[in-house]
Amino acid sequence: MIVEEEVNKRIDSYLSEKLDLSRSRVQKLIKEEKILVNGKKISANYKVKIQDKIEINNVLESTPSVEKENIPLDIVYEDKYLAIINKESGMVTHPAPGNYRHTLVNALLYQYDLEGDTTRPGIVHRLDKDTSGLMVIAKTEEVAMMLSSMIQERKVKRHYLALVENVISHDTGTIDAPIGRDSTNRQKMAVTDKNSKEAITHFKVVERLKNKTLVECMLETGRTHQIRVHMAYIHHPVVNDPLYNKKKSDEFGQMLHSKSIEFTHPITGELLKFEVEPPKEFLEKLEAAREE
Repeated sequence: MIVEEEVNKRIDSYLSEKLDLSRSRVQKLIKEEKILVNGKKISANYKVKIQDKIEINNVLESTPSVEKENIPLDIVYEDKYLAIINKESGMVTHPAPGNYRHTLVNALLYQYDLEGDTTRPGIVHRLDKDTSGLMVIAKTEEVAMMLSSMIQERKVKRHYLALVENVISHDTGTIDAPIGRDSTNRQKMAVTDKNSKEAITHFKVVERLKNKTLVECMLETGRTHQIRVHMAYIHHPVVNDPLYNKKKSDEFGQMLHSKSIEFTHPITGELLKFEVEPPKEFLEKLEAAREE
């Protein structure tokens, strides 16, 4: 399943990351028509869409299977169509080259009989490994496509808590700055006008501390590392962020928590709204910051 931050990415780049193949190898497979989209041949610069069905022939023999693992999950809500889970900090969302075990997807495969992509069944949006909090999981392909479209159309409200460096003087703000891959570090994203996508983050101050600020962030778009990139861009990087904060961090990772999610159920029409407290480690670090 293609999630929002991957929409309009070139298919050679998209599959290179997903299959752990070189981009040139993917381009060769496309030329040989071993990769089809919606049953049709495409070019290497084709831009992927949420509804796309990508068919790959004779190239996946070496891709490890994703195993079911009995990993406890904090399930906040579920019905036969979807589930909302409270992901713990430290858990990777989905398998990737070099990391096919102990992910949220391994846990979901054990918990549910999910449909769709065997490496990312049910995943319609993701949280970074060290970001905790609420995620919605689709139990069928139909619901996955509906939820993905809702996210792209900004019909899913997601609010985050972040502890950031320095004191923000104004009460609210909007960061409207496009995000793309960092040109010098492929692990990072950056505000850039090259090969970037629109990214909009709204924030409001919840609490001012001596040299930090607790903020609530509202996502209008869903780019990779969006809040982390945007807050660093305005010189208020997320506390303990190993990628975007120059200060030393510990293994807990960035102080970022997906606190609430709100949307209309795509099948029943019911309004779903849930909120969860940050994990114990987040609250302890916040309290320590208050005492500085």
